[in-house]
Amino acid sequence: MEPLRTGDPSRIGRYRLLRRLGAGGMGVVFLARAPGGAIAAVKTVRSSYAEENGFRARFRREIEAARQVRSPWVVPLLDADADAETPWLATSYVPGPSLTEAVDTFGPLSLASVRVLGGRLAEALEAVHGAGLVHRDVKPGNVLLAPDGPRLIDFGIARAPDATALTSSGVIVGSPGFLSPEQARARGGEIGPPSDVFSLGCVLAFAATGVRPFGGGGAAGMLLRTVYEEPDPTAVPDSLAPLLRACLAKDPSARPTLAELRRTLDEEVPESDSAARSQWLSAPVTRLINDRAAAVLTLGTIEPTQVSAPASAVSPEAATLTAVTAVPPPARAVGRRGFLRLGSTAGVLAAGGGGAWWWSTRPDPGTTPASGANPRPVLVVAFHGDLTGPRKEAGNAQLSGARLAVEQLNAKSAHPFRLKLRTYDDGGDPKRADVLAARLAKDADVLAVLGPTTDACFLSTEVTYTKATMPVVSVSVGADTRSRTIGENEYHHSHAALRVADPLLAAPCSRYLGNHVDTRRALLLDDRAQGDFAWSLCDQTQRALRQSGRDVTVTRVPAGKIDYASLAAQVMSARADAVLFSGDATRAAGLASALRTARFTGTRMATERAFAPRFLTSAGAAATDWVFATSFTDPTVRPSARAFTKAYRTRYGTAPGWYAAEAYDAVMFLAEACTKDGSPVTERGAIARRMPEITYSGISRTVKYEQGYGYNHDAMFVFRATDGAFRYLGQYQEKAVS
Repeated sequence: MEPLRTGDPSRIGRYRLLRRLGAGGMGVVFLARAPGGAIAAVKTVRSSYAEENGFRARFRREIEAARQVRSPWVVPLLDADADAETPWLATSYVPGPSLTEAVDTFGPLSLASVRVLGGRLAEALEAVHGAGLVHRDVKPGNVLLAPDGPRLIDFGIARAPDATALTSSGVIVGSPGFLSPEQARARGGEIGPPSDVFSLGCVLAFAATGVRPFGGGGAAGMLLRTVYEEPDPTAVPDSLAPLLRACLAKDPSARPTLAELRRTLDEEVPESDSAARSQWLSAPVTRLINDRAAAVLTLGTIEPTQVSAPASAVSPEAATLTAVTAVPPPARAVGRRGFLRLGSTAGVLAAGGGGAWWWSTRPDPGTTPASGANPRPVLVVAFHGDLTGPRKEAGNAQLSGARLAVEQLNAKSAHPFRLKLRTYDDGGDPKRADVLAARLAKDADVLAVLGPTTDACFLSTEVTYTKATMPVVSVSVGADTRSRTIGENEYHHSHAALRVADPLLAAPCSRYLGNHVDTRRALLLDDRAQGDFAWSLCDQTQRALRQSGRDVTVTRVPAGKIDYASLAAQVMSARADAVLFSGDATRAAGLASALRTARFTGTRMATERAFAPRFLTSAGAAATDWVFATSFTDPTVRPSARAFTKAYRTRYGTAPGWYAAEAYDAVMFLAEACTKDGSPVTERGAIARRMPEITYSGISRTVKYEQGYGYNHDAMFVFRATDGAFRYLGQYQEKAVS
């Protein structure tokens, strides 16, 4: 629990708010007290969602779905108002942790506990299905643990099996890693009660082992493994293997019914064994529940005190603060898994001591007001990137573009504020990045972060930045974060990824091969050295080309040493007229040379992972006419970026590097997010909420958030290797590509 913040309401409906329980992309959940003294959890919805077309109708359906279900193992709905200015709903408060928190902190549940968990969740889902609904989002984060049993929550996407609002083909609904194959394939009409059985099997596997049955990582990889691969054997304990494997069957008709599942689990924990059922949780989890319950009871006996806040500290609509004094819950012991999860960060913090030697101290130009000028407020943005490590070229190009944007913005005397750009170098090291993120999160002056440069550094910092409600704008991160959650909280609105997610690069590949060169027979090379990226790229490109009648074959390339001559021979024997390679620049150069030796004359295509000067130098003449799909543009040939390119050359004496223009746009986009009604926005949460609400027409793209797609989902471009250089062909959908 956290204290209420400046600007939080003191009441919602008939409920008096006591504490914050959590906040995410959708809204805030508060701990509240009803007039009769009952404690409740009140879920509110951000105004940006409430104003969307159709949102209130969807929210009413969630309320109606929750009201239809009656079960002791489902958290009951107490009250709701979908028509309020800020829509909200109230449910009974369960002081226990979610299953996610319990497993992450204390480790997997015992098998006896898993059996009780499964039996009671099966009973809860029977009530859901008995009301004519399918839950569709059964996951550990939606299971709360109480002393007498679990509680199922969240009916936000529950629907009748034949409903059409969110079951149309092409719409994926649910949480990757815990949804069924039919959900992963977006086959809405096939999503019925067996889908919830599959999700329940995933939840029980996670509870028993602490491992997701279809792995972790990006959403695209999890979805593909769910559809095409068997569960990880380490995620299926031997004693539960037959039952869980049946639940995780790809064919919905092969899965057991909930009644069959419950009978099997009840046989292992008989109803007569009351001790096993009443003491179903381990002592540490039970202590945590008791501690939280005690803390809530303490809150319930204290009347909040209304105190005036300094006029300068609050917005006009927030004239008071709610101050609540409470005894904090006792510190809980951290279990082995929780200790290991914290250990690497704690070790780096200890090693860092008092001086973070990798912090850059170079002064930022353009941040000192001219003498005699009227002072304007200064807003601090941190540039967090790789300036000295493996991706230093991209990181320094981004920093140069960002600095140019700050200079130009601060030169506008009419602008309501000035920007100060502080520079931090993580060297491409995820551990160093995490330490930097912790420092920046605690620095109250820093209102937003531009970066990091790499996927690994972004993923290592996402929890820290999210918990700090830090607005993060990245321009070169390709991790698919649209569906990711941290604990109970969705966070995609606090991260604006101006680069498309890696799997989307299949779109320019399939369009170029299918529309531009009219490929008839394509060979797609899935380079295992690139992991899920290569898999998803080849899988999605294959699907798109096959839908247009092309003959497509996918061949896996081992992650180790490649026999390039043999690989080229496979291309020739397949009689392919196009090859798509998913590997990096070094391996692509080896393949290019082998294909030239084999006299292959068809289309050769790769992605930005192979887009590097070393490809050109290593492949030599064999590099000619290779085509590349990228997420960055070439500002030197874009009319919209001519002024930027000229200013960049004047400032730095060279042409803009890759992602420099995107970083320039990122700063200008952040400046828009920090401005409302001509005044500066100086609170992190408010900036994060502004980001998906604005549209910024930049020099490299138009930055705009679209529900379900994120930012800039069509910002992909095509280049060709010609005369020892990369020549920009255009945005991948443009007819000018040639």
